[in-house]
Amino acid sequence: MRAVRGQADLVDRPAGDPIARPVGCRRGARADPRPHSRRRPGARRMTHIVHHGDCREVMATLDAASVDAVVCDPPYGLSFMGKGWDHGVPGEEFWTEAMRVAKPGAHLLAFGGTRTFHRLACAIEDAGWEIRDCVMWVYGSGFPKSHDVSKAIDKAAGAERDVVGFDPIAAAKANKRPAGEMNARYRNSEAANDNGATITAPATDTARQWFGWGTALKPAWEPIIVARKPLCGTVAENVLMHGTGGINVDGCRVASSDQIAAVTGKATLCGTRDGYDRPWKHDPAALAARQERANAAIEKANTLGRWPANVIHDGSDEVESLAGSAARFFYCAKASKADREAGLREAGLREAERHAYSDFAGTPEHGPKENVRARNHHPTVKPTALMRYLCRLVTPPGGVVLDPFTGSGSTGKAAVMEGFDFVGIEREAEYVEIARARIAAAVP
Repeated sequence: MRAVRGQADLVDRPAGDPIARPVGCRRGARADPRPHSRRRPGARRMTHIVHHGDCREVMATLDAASVDAVVCDPPYGLSFMGKGWDHGVPGEEFWTEAMRVAKPGAHLLAFGGTRTFHRLACAIEDAGWEIRDCVMWVYGSGFPKSHDVSKAIDKAAGAERDVVGFDPIAAAKANKRPAGEMNARYRNSEAANDNGATITAPATDTARQWFGWGTALKPAWEPIIVARKPLCGTVAENVLMHGTGGINVDGCRVASSDQIAAVTGKATLCGTRDGYDRPWKHDPAALAARQERANAAIEKANTLGRWPANVIHDGSDEVESLAGSAARFFYCAKASKADREAGLREAGLREAERHAYSDFAGTPEHGPKENVRARNHHPTVKPTALMRYLCRLVTPPGGVVLDPFTGSGSTGKAAVMEGFDFVGIEREAEYVEIARARIAAAVP
């Protein structure tokens, strides 16, 4: 047995465990004696560990080239809810260390905020990763946190606005009572006005001029940066040596009830307008071969599912209306309370009051709701189904997933459910116990 260097208080691991196994990137290096393509999930005992500490310090104790994928939800740098851990976007040094412990060709998936993900992408790229794509996680449940320009102007002028209406929903949230119970006395009370339950009219000419203006859009998507550690040689050479470098297309195809029609005719298959004419498009044999290949791909899509896209959606009416038929994209429901707290009661964790946001807690710009009691009080829990899909997309069978920003453990929970080993790191002590309990409860 060997212990992680510098972490004597952590769980010991066998010397041959894949978490500790160094893999070199050099010509003539031996391939993994247990080919990744032949390792079946569930065929061996999985390992999972959540370290408590700064991820830069903990990653420095891990062996180089020892993880197959990095899947994480790092801080967005929005100072969400005043949390100290969200005051900045992780810089280059974080991703340099992550690349050191990743195998050549390993993929990195990192969530970001729409206002700050450009800094995250630059830091990842500056650390040496190759930016490969950006997945859009689209949802319809975002709540705009916009500053009312008209109200701000009246407030600066010291003008009192006339009450012209009443919002029972806002009143219900403010008073923690059903909207139907909001009576006339509450409508006219000072409490209603203080809590935004009343609708007011502009009091000054300048406020009327800017009535209807705000400062923010409704959040409706989050980016997921897709990066890859540089390969050793070609894709084929890297996959054979390290088991990494590709993405699991067939394992992440999207089942759909919509059938794709077969390709028929030259016009459908090979148009020649607008500069797209090519000599082979006038060769009957080449056209027939192209049509055969196209129909084979269509048949595969109709049987196994559509090719995974760089769009993921929540199945909401808003997204359906935007995308038409969203069935061609991966669907993931919102993180439910049952998902967030599975295994925590059994682990003896007690409920605590937390400031709740909308049912979907994946973005820091969702509107506030009344406080609730919960065992998992992390404010940005990602759905397990989404994290399972992402882990499966970039991790070879039996591989090791690293999450340097574990939070309440959604990535770890998803990884073990998919049959992967997991290494997590979390700086905040209040979340470590939650993450460990959620992951342990998810082990098959």
